[in-house]
Amino acid sequence: MNDGSNPFVDGHQKPRFNLQQGDVHSGHVQNGIDDPFCIVNGSTKGKCEVLNLPQYAGRFNIRVSGNGWADAATIDIIYDALHMMGRDNIPVGLGNLTALGTPSLSCTYFKAIPLGSSGYIDSDSLYGLARDLPRSPRRYTAENSVKYGAPRDTDHPEHRQKLAFEVWESVTQKLSPGEKIFFLTNGPLTNLATIILSDTEATSKIESIVIVGGHVASNSGDKGNVYTVPSNNYAEFNFFLDPRAAKTVVQSGIKTTLVPLVAQRKVASFDCILQSLQLINKTPELDFAYKLLSLMNELQRKHQDIFLGEILGSVFLVEQANLKPIIRVKQIDVIVGDNRNEGQLVVDNVKGKLVNILESLDTEAYFTKFACALSQQKQTAVISSFDEQKKLWSKPPA
Repeated sequence: MNDGSNPFVDGHQKPRFNLQQGDVHSGHVQNGIDDPFCIVNGSTKGKCEVLNLPQYAGRFNIRVSGNGWADAATIDIIYDALHMMGRDNIPVGLGNLTALGTPSLSCTYFKAIPLGSSGYIDSDSLYGLARDLPRSPRRYTAENSVKYGAPRDTDHPEHRQKLAFEVWESVTQKLSPGEKIFFLTNGPLTNLATIILSDTEATSKIESIVIVGGHVASNSGDKGNVYTVPSNNYAEFNFFLDPRAAKTVVQSGIKTTLVPLVAQRKVASFDCILQSLQLINKTPELDFAYKLLSLMNELQRKHQDIFLGEILGSVFLVEQANLKPIIRVKQIDVIVGDNRNEGQLVVDNVKGKLVNILESLDTEAYFTKFACALSQQKQTAVISSFDEQKKLWSKPPA
């Protein structure tokens, strides 16, 4: 859009620096963080949270929400991991980049995430191990098209990154009668809340939700894990990073199971999980997981808030019956708007919604099931690493 804001083009008979009139560099230039042009268009971009779905037909899709430890850069890591496993058919969608009810450039909540070690620099690079993954032909791209709200088509609009809600629409359109979707969330609940608020039929299409996150304070005074906000003692990060989204999901009435901090902390031993991986048949994905967890184990000695609980959600979803879980049903609500208690869970027998809360499980069975899942030869990696991929590239055609 030529609107007089570009100092290299507007007001010159010939654009400076050999730019071309009408090309991708000739349009609007942002004038500040409150520039309404940029805010409006930025709001069509999405968020970052990881979701898994429909089990009935063996289909999956992943949504990344960029207001948690993951961001848009995480999409390339997901693409590479899927390529490693031969699952390039799984769609990946980018969700909103800010929490519900906040401006498109707001950092109200995710400013609590460190930028350096144990923060964004590690999530963007998968602790430096992302380079070991084979490169997927799919990549995150800023390509866009007029059809989806951009001011103009870029050179290759067909390559644009799908948004999370588009992935939801494409999956639900393919559902057979009576078929429903399972959700597993491992981050802020923004994507799921957006779906519930935007699709009036969403609650009828979702079978159940497993949420890794949340913390219900007990009489023992167990604290939450938002360690960068000392004034908030009892919140858990995934709920703190978007409390309005968490409240929307909890209040939706969809069957929900919470995997809270109390359960995550029961399986937080790096030594136990690494030992279980050493006692099992080796596969490329097991080796990669072992490297990643070993590195995280080393980092935990310096940063004690390295999280390990996210794995529990995946194992619980698949192996629930074998984990001997102890689950309590409680009426839960989420605190929103109180800076000292933002994102905290409370038991409210009047306004709260019934939620299943995982309190305990067979930890030995958990470690065993996790290791066995990574050692299955029938569904092992198609390309084990970037080094193997380079060897394949160097082979002459048959």
